[in-house]
Amino acid sequence: MTKRILHVVTNVSHYDDPSHPTGLWLSELVHAWEVFQAHGFEQAIVSPQGGRVPLEPRSLKFPSYDKAAKSWHNDPARMALLDNTASPEKINSADYDAIYFTGGHAVMYDFPDSEGLQRITREIWERGGIVSSVCHGYCGLLNTRLSDGSLLVEGRKVTGFAWKEEVLARVNKLVPYNAEDEMKGRGALYEKSLLPFVSYAIADGNLVTGQNPGSAKATAQKVAALL
Repeated sequence: MTKRILHVVTNVSHYDDPSHPTGLWLSELVHAWEVFQAHGFEQAIVSPQGGRVPLEPRSLKFPSYDKAAKSWHNDPARMALLDNTASPEKINSADYDAIYFTGGHAVMYDFPDSEGLQRITREIWERGGIVSSVCHGYCGLLNTRLSDGSLLVEGRKVTGFAWKEEVLARVNKLVPYNAEDEMKGRGALYEKSLLPFVSYAIADGNLVTGQNPGSAKATAQKVAALL
């Protein structure tokens, strides 16, 4: 049976201040997609509301805007996948072996409280599937509870965009909350690399997380290895 991956992307296009745009960090989707494609996995995309996915302008600049990201951005067929994403109620979790939450600061707004995404994540996890995220994608795991009422991340090793990285990226005054602190507050065993912005990915059983945009490939490779 061919393994199937469900990518999660955002529908949000700006911070609380509408003059500051944000959206999907394109390379975090593209780099993982290429890894999964190389393994012959089938892939689909879901977003909290379904429909169009805005792109984070900063992800379309050096160094994140690499050959792979440019290739996707310049391919009408690929971009069409981001114009018409599925909504959670259209997704049967039984069709997927893994879920992968992409990032970009936008996800801080629409991932945490999406009951549809929480349902899919819980069902994949409890069926023995893989739950994964990269960078701010871990915000999608903050409030996901299992059938017994416990938080999925509680007592488990997790990484994601660090507060130090927010400060260095000069968006610490724009973001709606400190994701690193929120994750720790839920009992997750948060880890990060010694140096900011270097690739860092960890697996705790079937939970696979990557710290920042540069970690997407390593995160996907760990997911593929488990599959």
